[in-house]
This record gives sequence, C-alpha cells and structure tokens, in this order.
Amino acid sequence: MLNQTRQTADSGSFPAPSVMLVGMPSGLPGNTGRAGQICADLSSTTRMVRPHRPKARYGDLPNFAAQRRADWWAEVPVLVSREVTLRALQPADADALVTMLGSPAVEEYLSPGPATLDEARDFIDWTHRTRQAGRYLCFGIVPSGLTELVGLFQIWPLEPSFRTAEWGFALAQPFWGTGLFVESARLVADFAFETLGTTRIEARSAAENGRGNAALRKLGAEPEALLRKCFECTGGVVRDHILWSLLDDDWRRVRPTLTA
Repeated sequence: MLNQTRQTADSGSFPAPSVMLVGMPSGLPGNTGRAGQICADLSSTTRMVRPHRPKARYGDLPNFAAQRRADWWAEVPVLVSREVTLRALQPADADALVTMLGSPAVEEYLSPGPATLDEARDFIDWTHRTRQAGRYLCFGIVPSGLTELVGLFQIWPLEPSFRTAEWGFALAQPFWGTGLFVESARLVADFAFETLGTTRIEARSAAENGRGNAALRKLGAEPEALLRKCFECTGGVVRDHILWSLLDDDWRRVRPTLTA
C-alpha cells in the first residue's frame, strides 16, 4: 500500500503510513515515457512482487501549535459497522502488530515496522502521545467476531486546519480481497470528511504496488503525479511512487457505490 518513513524528535521504529492494498488507471498528467509505461502496466495487472526490507524510525508528522482542540485528541473514537470495529491501539496488540507487519507479503511496500514486542509497545505508546499532540491518529482494524487486530489505518494533517490530510493503511494478507479494507476505508473517510473537516486526503503508493493502487482507485481517488525515486522500501529498494488524492466531492460520488 502506501509507504512513507517519517522522522521526529522521538526515536524508535514504527510502520510508517502505508497502504498495501492500494491499481492505477492510465491517465497521469503528462502520461508519456516512464510515467506512461507505469500507468499502462498498473492498469493491466495487479501483480505484487515481494522482496524484503530494512529498518525505519518514528514518523515525521506536522507539529501545529495553532491547531484547534478536538475530542479525538483526548481519546480515539471507536468507528463501528456491521463488519468491522476501528479502535485505538492497546498494549495487548503488540504481538499482533509484530506478526502482521512482519509478513513478507504485507511488509514489501511499507516502512519497516516493529520487529519485537518491545518495539511494538513503543510504537503503540507513540501513537497515543502523537495523537494527544494533535499530529496523528491511528486506528486498529478488528473484524466482527474477532478480538485481535488485523490491520491499521493512519491519518495525519498536512495543514493546521486538517483541511488537507494524508492517510496510510496496512492489512494482514488473509484479509486481502474480503471487503474489509473498503469497509474500514469507508469509516475512516467518513470520519475525516465529516468530523475532521478534511476536504482532501492524499496517499502515496509504490508504482509497482498493483493491489494497493487498485484499492485507492476503487475508493474514488485520482492519480496526480509520478514521484520518481521518492521512497526507500523493503530491502533498501528506492521506488517510484504514485501521488493520489481523494476529494470530498469524489467521496460523495463514490461512497454510495461502496456501501450498496
């Protein structure tokens, strides 16, 4: 899915904002040369190649002192539908994080995540501290009927008002293609557009990540640019990324088709 290694004054390891389910239609601006080839490749296949990877650090997220306070700063809201519950990460989630993010299929396009229980606990603690600073919000994905999380959704502001935000996600491989990603994305997008006041959500996905690009496309997001060699992923591979945007107008148009 999406990947991004970000750095702050905090130190440690964490799964940076990432989508692993994110197909890319043809039609990037200036769709010629390398960009044109990538668009053509992604529109005709959802093949995923899976290498291997290094280690990352805590994300570099905006620190907006002027942001207005909101209830989510104090406590992560619980987002619920018939199929899934999205909730704050808990200390007991550490083992599930290590198992899920350590899967070769999941980690290929992500920043390196926590490899040990201690690192996972550090990351969980970091998600709470950073949320309380108004800089980041992380939801754990728990399917109905289960108690253990199977994925993450992350969202953070790119400007103080939260009008523009960026999101990333990761989902355990057994749940790919089950509809769980779309249902979780629906809850997060509704929360962003209706509660946070966001009007534009950005996402970045490795150009080779056919499944991740296809997921963003299904949500109504549009590809805006090819970002050349912009991010180091698994195994030290520096990948081209696609910049996607989902506007509130896009969401109003596509949402009914996702819930039908």
